[in-house]
Amino acid sequence: MPDAKIEIKVGAVSFTGEGTESWLSTELDKFIKHIPDLAKVAPALPADRSDKGAVDHGQLKKTGTLAAYLTSKNATSNQTRKFLATALFLQDGGDEHLTTSVVTKTLEEKKQGKLTNASQCLSDNVSAGFCEKKGNKEFYVTEEGKAEIG
Repeated sequence: MPDAKIEIKVGAVSFTGEGTESWLSTELDKFIKHIPDLAKVAPALPADRSDKGAVDHGQLKKTGTLAAYLTSKNATSNQTRKFLATALFLQDGGDEHLTTSVVTKTLEEKKQGKLTNASQCLSDNVSAGFCEKKGNKEFYVTEEGKAEIG
C-alpha cells in the first residue's frame, strides 16, 4: 500500500505519483530537474470545442495571462483595441468560434473590465480591415489585425 501521494502541474504537463516515500522522492527529483523544459510545452487544445467559450481561454494561450497580453500589446485603455487584442488572444489560443459575446465573457471572467459596446468595437475593427465576419455572428482576426496588434 502506498504511503505517499503527490500531484504537481506545470503548464500543460502534470506529474502524479503514488508509492513509497523513497520511490516517490526519486521520481519527483527527476520531474523537478525537467521543469524548465516542461514549462515551455504549449498546452494541448481540448478535443471537443463544442462549448464555444466555456473553456478557460487564459490557459490556452502559451504567452501567459490575458492581462499580461493586453498590457504587452498596449490594449488596456482603448476599447476597440482591447476587443481586437482579446479576439487575437483567443484566436491564437485555438478558438475558432469568435463572437462578441465570447470576447466580452472572456474579458469579464479574466477581470479585465467590461466593454461599453462590443458590437461597435467589432464593427470598427471590421471597417478598419482588422476583423472579418463569417456567418451571422462569428468573426476572425485578419492578417492586418494581427499586424496592428503586433
